[in-house]
Amino acid sequence: MGEMRLSTFLEMGIQPRLIQNLSDQSIVDPTPVQDAVIPAVNAGKDALVCAETGSGKTLAYLLPEINRLSSNQQLLGTRCPHALILVPTRELAIQINKEIEWLAVGTGARAVLLTGGQEFRYQASLLRRNPEIVVATPGRLAEHLSRQTLALDEVQYLVLDEADRMLDMGFRDDVLAIASRIQAGHQTLMLSATLKHGGISRIAGELLSEPELVQLSSPRAVNTNVSLQMILADDDAHKLRLLTWLLSNRQFAKALVFANTRETVERISGAIQQHGYDVRFLHGEIPQDARRKIMNGYREGRFNVLVATDVAARGLDVSGLDLVINFDMAHSGEEFVHRAGRTGRAGETGVLISLVTANEWNLSAGIQRYLSVTFDKVKVAGLEAAYKGPKKLKSSGKAVGPKKKKTKTVAGKTPAKGKPGTGKKVAGQPAPAGRKTKPHATKPNATKPNGSKPKVNKKIADQGMSTFKRPPSQPS
Repeated sequence: MGEMRLSTFLEMGIQPRLIQNLSDQSIVDPTPVQDAVIPAVNAGKDALVCAETGSGKTLAYLLPEINRLSSNQQLLGTRCPHALILVPTRELAIQINKEIEWLAVGTGARAVLLTGGQEFRYQASLLRRNPEIVVATPGRLAEHLSRQTLALDEVQYLVLDEADRMLDMGFRDDVLAIASRIQAGHQTLMLSATLKHGGISRIAGELLSEPELVQLSSPRAVNTNVSLQMILADDDAHKLRLLTWLLSNRQFAKALVFANTRETVERISGAIQQHGYDVRFLHGEIPQDARRKIMNGYREGRFNVLVATDVAARGLDVSGLDLVINFDMAHSGEEFVHRAGRTGRAGETGVLISLVTANEWNLSAGIQRYLSVTFDKVKVAGLEAAYKGPKKLKSSGKAVGPKKKKTKTVAGKTPAKGKPGTGKKVAGQPAPAGRKTKPHATKPNATKPNGSKPKVNKKIADQGMSTFKRPPSQPS
């Protein structure tokens, strides 16, 4: 049998105006996730979606809603908003809002972005213009609801994008409280990088009604368009030399460098600048307006090297980003997948290079095992690491640790504490052979008040050891 043909946008009922907007962005055919989700949305079904990053998930839920608004002009500007899109981070919210801006051209549909970092009164003024779509982070949306600058009575379409991330960030109660403000019978779409997250099934059970399950990829799958490489390093100073060499000798249009902390991000950026590179950095402590300016400059190519924490790993969609470098290894396999997903998008190819020191080897091996992949080992002539990897490996690929030294015991009992060779006497222990002892050298309490002597384990005492004291938790 041949490969199943995907429906066209026209066959799915998408308006010609929207098809033209898609064409202007060089989007002609729907992706598999769009082919699966759009008909479900058109049929009024709830959906639980799991698909790889860069697969077109955002358009999968934006297209049918903007198409609905475009088909019914009477909805525009009246009793709004009609659609609410909740996301975990500002960066993802900004990205989705930009998608709406070009997709909704000529339809009359408008969107408002509600995130922290913007003036509250300005956002309230935009809401008074009755936008049809609201894109928001849970915290800022909850603030608007509490101040009564926004009502959700007319929302018919709720999207929870990266729901697993929202749960990880502690937004579960906020999401449930927001959903409770929406009238019964609304349509809900939930998108998650994994369906195995502990809280996804529970929150889906509360918010979704007989959902359509769309699972086109595993959260453990890295896009096959991305080449995964690894370079061994001795320390951070060595990593900086390797990073500079890579930026100087690898051909790329845009590069994204990941580090795990704000301090490391700023230090790397400063070091790269000293080598003459035009570079910017991005982390959670940067004000929202500055972050937006940085991302606009990066997308427009005013600079081509960005150093960031994982705040940029989700929702960052930049065309031409073909080189990702892990200065620090990702903390988990899922975070690694999201980092890898910044490149190789929409059919393009990309490279992800991880710089790995000895203390990151096991983390790297665990990620490779989790994702069922093998990093290609790469060497840089003249910058080879003294560290060559572990001498012995476990079946998991992790390093074999040093064997623990066994402590000698007598008759299965713990030996007494004491420093050998110091000449210090331990109570109850006989003096070494050949050494004279002073009379009455024992402690005054060596004899009990009633005149009886303390009991001594003669077998142990004869071996030159102190009386064994059983620990409180010693099993019988």
